Amino acid sequence: MHLSESLKKKYTAEQLTAPEAQRLAEFIAWGPAIFQVSRLMLKWGILEMLRDSDNGLTRQEIVAKSRLSDYAVKCLLEASLSIGTVLADPATDRYTLSKTGWFLINDPATRVNIDFNHDVNYEGWFHLEESLKEGKPVGLRHFGSWPTIYEGLSSLPAEVQKSWFGFDHFYSDSSFPEALRIVFDEHKVRTLYDVGGNTGKWALRCVAHSAEAKVTVLDLPQQIAMMRENIDGKPGADRISGYGINLLDATQDFPVAADGPDAIWMSQFLDCFSMEQIVGILRRARKAMKDNTRIYIMETLWDRQKYEPATLCLTLTSLYFAAMANGNSKMYNTEDMEHCITEAGLTVEAIHDHLGQGHSIIVVRK
Repeated sequence: MHLSESLKKKYTAEQLTAPEAQRLAEFIAWGPAIFQVSRLMLKWGILEMLRDSDNGLTRQEIVAKSRLSDYAVKCLLEASLSIGTVLADPATDRYTLSKTGWFLINDPATRVNIDFNHDVNYEGWFHLEESLKEGKPVGLRHFGSWPTIYEGLSSLPAEVQKSWFGFDHFYSDSSFPEALRIVFDEHKVRTLYDVGGNTGKWALRCVAHSAEAKVTVLDLPQQIAMMRENIDGKPGADRISGYGINLLDATQDFPVAADGPDAIWMSQFLDCFSMEQIVGILRRARKAMKDNTRIYIMETLWDRQKYEPATLCLTLTSLYFAAMANGNSKMYNTEDMEHCITEAGLTVEAIHDHLGQGHSIIVVRK
């Protein structure tokens, strides 16, 4: 098993005293309530009120500012005190913000994760047990009868779409500047397949970065329609084309072109499939490769994270895939991905770590 140095320290020896372990066990038991209290403390601005106050606030002052009932504020403050997002001064009856509360407000990853988990996952996770047993996203039925969430993205409620794309783009977008240099500056790419290109954000970044770049987005037909609408009228859009393909259908091949592609880009894409499906997709990609074509697989591999909280987020994101997305994929580690690459008749040329919010790029060749 590969583990980064920070993960070795955290995951190979006991870290907690007995009282700390007992408290964490109760924290887990009350997890749903802890999440909702903390979400409301953010939504209703109470944590921000505390942050912006000079010496903290009394409960009565929070009631006046929030226009909530004294009962509601009392419940939220007392729970937050136990959770650890606020602190109390018994001498003055004033509440202040804790370090954890500060991160809830100011860490953009945390805010994205809260919205994603509340709007997309929360109710669906009630069916996690069935999902894991059946290998199907049973929780997705909350939104519709699609076999996977990807067929239903364009039909999800607006707020759910906003949180889904906010989560998806937040983690990928921070890696784009370094990724563009790796793809275009190191290997002089001119033609690129963007597999699972979604709204075309990466394709637009590619044509903006290189005046010679031509990008073909491969995705479901309904996603291609969304992509075309999103890029319409934007600089470089004339160098972006779409190719509708159901990547779960093993009979549908990648387009084969005499002059390309120089690169096949898969960003936060292969984690949407089982390992067996990944092998099949990579084999089909291999058929479209020239001898000098490289596949760039950008993933947040949980075992290569520099900081342990990132690994916590990633391993729990696997449960979104289980209950909501497709029922058979996850956030993979290095060993999993290298196995799939080898099974597809490909080889790893290099791995670039610590891009943006914890991404790695695996460079793959024939």
